[in-house]
Amino acid sequence: KGDLYVDLGKTEGLLPKKEQIPRESYRSGDQLRAYVLEVRRTIRGPQVILSRTAPEFLVRLFELEVPEIRQGLVNVLGAARDPGERAKIAVLSTAKDVDPVGACGGMKGSRVQSVVRELRGEKVDIVPYSEDVRTFLVNALAPAVVDRVEVDAARHTLLAVVPDDQLSLGIGKRGQNVRLAAQLTGWKLDI
Repeated sequence: KGDLYVDLGKTEGLLPKKEQIPRESYRSGDQLRAYVLEVRRTIRGPQVILSRTAPEFLVRLFELEVPEIRQGLVNVLGAARDPGERAKIAVLSTAKDVDPVGACGGMKGSRVQSVVRELRGEKVDIVPYSEDVRTFLVNALAPAVVDRVEVDAARHTLLAVVPDDQLSLGIGKRGQNVRLAAQLTGWKLDI
């Protein structure tokens, strides 16, 4: 059915079809990285459920590549993914002399490119986090330019007003940019 069984040494992992990155193919003997979603107790021992599509997988890949995250100088405060297509990750620096976006990108983008290679070409946007929801939304909708943001706290909704020539960029291909920005901010979003 498309599910994969992965040899983890003393036990076996299951990578279900729905947790695989679309259009990704695997062969016997391939090594792969995956995120442990859950461990189920079965009669035959533990069954480890793996994922390559979970947003936490993206966060863990950045933790492996970026020493500033491991040291606690940069925090990852959210991630949103459209597996195989695009992802957004929100980062915040705990040290004022560390640029969180630059640290995650690396010299000439080397760190983020390493993550992109692992995700088989999935584009990753690194978004600076802000406590101010308006600023955070403007950052999350990049590369679109946002004129203003209206907040409806009662409905937990944001309205981003963009110039006419930026509308398609703000929405993204098949609504991808606005959907990922909404997942990242945790607010309902209209453009």
